[in-house]
Amino acid sequence: MAKEKLDLKGLSEQELKEKISAEQLRLKKMTFGHAITPIENPMSIRSVRRDIARMNTELRKRQLGF
Repeated sequence: MAKEKLDLKGLSEQELKEKISAEQLRLKKMTFGHAITPIENPMSIRSVRRDIARMNTELRKRQLGF
C-alpha cells in the first residue's frame, strides 16, 4: 500500500492537537456518511482511525518527554 507517512516530528504540540481534532471530526463525518450511504472504500475509515492513533501516540510521547 503506497500511503504517505505522516510527518509528526515537524509539528508543534499545538499543531498536533489541532490536527487530531480535525481528523476526529473527519472520522465522525465518514462514519456517519457510511452508515447512511456506503462509501466507496470503507477501509479508509480504518486508515483515518489509525492515523489518529499515531498522532495521539506522538503527542503522548512528547508529554512524557521521550
